[in-house]
This record gives sequence, C-alpha cells and structure tokens, in this order.
Amino acid sequence: MVVNVDEVVRREKLAIVAIKRAMGTEDGDVNLFVSHHLDELDGEYWLKHLGTESPDATQILDIIRLRSHWGGDEIDGIKNFDFTLPDDVTDYVISVSFDEAGEVDEISMES
Repeated sequence: MVVNVDEVVRREKLAIVAIKRAMGTEDGDVNLFVSHHLDELDGEYWLKHLGTESPDATQILDIIRLRSHWGGDEIDGIKNFDFTLPDDVTDYVISVSFDEAGEVDEISMES
C-alpha cells in the first residue's frame, strides 16, 4: 500500500480539530468517549498524563493519539483514522472517516 504521508498528516490534523469541535455538541460519541474514560480510569492515569487527577474534556482530547488509519482504496488506506488514549488503556477509539474529497465525513466511538 502506497501512503501519501503529507495527506496522512493533513487528515490527522483535520480529524483532531473535528473531534474537539464535536465535544459538547449533540454528536454524543465524543462526549461518550470522554465521560466513559473519566469514569473508568483512575486518577493516577490522569495524573501521569495530564498532571491532574480530575481532567476536563479538553485536556483529555489533547492527549488522544492516532492508533491507526485504514480503509479507502488499496492505494491510500486513509479513509478512516482511529484515535485513542496513550498506554493502551482502552479498546475504545474515536473513529473519524473522510469523504471522497478528503474532508471529515463522520465521527464515531468504536470498540
């Protein structure tokens, strides 16, 4: 599979912006991802990564990392981008899919 690195970087940045914009809106999947992990992970995890045992949603979204990109045609494999928290503490991801024009099409929480 040939991957355009510049396009991966561009889409990763677009995805992060879209995820942060979705927080607190009617798009419940980003809200669910944040609230689930606030409930499930102990204060030590947040302290290690954020310097506080009680982070807010913005802080949590600031540390999500690209886990993988996949899908699309066999040439690019960059239709879907999955983001998660550091240290493999969860099986859940925020998945961002892109349309044919390379713009964010959908954001969902997946496991």
